[in-house]
Amino acid sequence: MKNQYQYHDESMWKGAPANNFLLAMQLRERMTQAEILMWDKLKNKQFKGYKFRRQHPIHKFIVDFYCHELKLIIEIDGKYHDSEEQKNEDLIRTELLNFQGLREIRFTNEEVITDISSVLKKLEEQINYSDTL
Repeated sequence: MKNQYQYHDESMWKGAPANNFLLAMQLRERMTQAEILMWDKLKNKQFKGYKFRRQHPIHKFIVDFYCHELKLIIEIDGKYHDSEEQKNEDLIRTELLNFQGLREIRFTNEEVITDISSVLKKLEEQINYSDTL
């Protein structure tokens, strides 16, 4: 039986529209330098044995990386996330994703490119913190 609440879906796609799957495939082909670096550390269960997906459709969004087991989204933000308008959009998006029972951690492109080890340490701390909840 389909969930009667369109915006609270238990699947790993949270009711993502069909067109987002095609868009996600296209985004995988055009990953940024930071996304490529991060994916190199996450793919094939390399990071703590967790399965991460890249450019994954969730709800009406496509997230950079997603681990369904942890219900954790990783976003790698470019400079356009610095504008007030985009910060407000990101806040609304985060609230919608939190409503779905998901958590989100954000890093900048610069953080990933210049200090991937610190990024991975913060990610590990986030995972360890969630294990204590």
